[in-house]
Amino acid sequence: MCTSKITVKKFCKLFFEIEFYKILIYLIFLIFGVQQFSFSGLLKTVIPIYDIGTGFSSCFLIFFCLIPFVNILIKAMSERQHRILCIFTIAVFSVLPTLPGFNVTFNYVEWFIILYLIASYVRLYPISLFNSTKFWGFASLCCLIISWASVVVLAYFSTYGYYYFVVDCNKILALATAFAAFMFFKNVKIKQNKFINTVSSATFGVLLIHANSDAMRQWLWGDLLNNVGYYDNGIWVVAHAVLSVVGVYAVCTAVDLLRIKFLERPFFNKLSNKFTFFR
Repeated sequence: MCTSKITVKKFCKLFFEIEFYKILIYLIFLIFGVQQFSFSGLLKTVIPIYDIGTGFSSCFLIFFCLIPFVNILIKAMSERQHRILCIFTIAVFSVLPTLPGFNVTFNYVEWFIILYLIASYVRLYPISLFNSTKFWGFASLCCLIISWASVVVLAYFSTYGYYYFVVDCNKILALATAFAAFMFFKNVKIKQNKFINTVSSATFGVLLIHANSDAMRQWLWGDLLNNVGYYDNGIWVVAHAVLSVVGVYAVCTAVDLLRIKFLERPFFNKLSNKFTFFR
């Protein structure tokens, strides 16, 4: 994104995808009595940035609109300035919140911008270390082991939550693990694969469906799949955990691929033929 332009068509596709699932699932839940009608619930459904304080998709929509302005900043900075800005923002929004006693308030919009700054640095200023598959594979493994160890140590010796060092996306171990894993897979040589590309095109749709709302989370994980009920079922809890996640991902992927094929593509093809700024 830091080397391309954000077009009206890209924004509209993102906007309509978010609104499509919010409105459709809300109406289905109302019809079948899963969710009760309320004006606050209606507003939260029809206004895409209603829950910008905590909502992932709402914040991503706002962040998407800010990309052209962030790109101006990125292009105006030197490599040294860009590096210093990355280090500074990581220190303030990741290292400090990880240290006990520090309270740094932020939301997803700010965090998306920080991740964008980090990723754009990797994209614009490639160095030999960035291209080492072995190094980042080893770094990913180390970060995972340290993350797991932190959970075990806190479970035995601390009053903090077991997952304190990894529970939030900005905690330093969460960031380090995600960055190392991203860099590893960036460097893995994978041939063009139609199946992978097709499935990946529905990834955001999977998020919008299964994490649509609190009502969806309760119905899906609490009522339909009964996660809590399987907790004490011995070996079956493992099978249930794996199969339920794979099943939910597969079904949501299928639903979104159908939306893309029968709704999104025909709709935007017509708009592109009618309006030049949609091309």
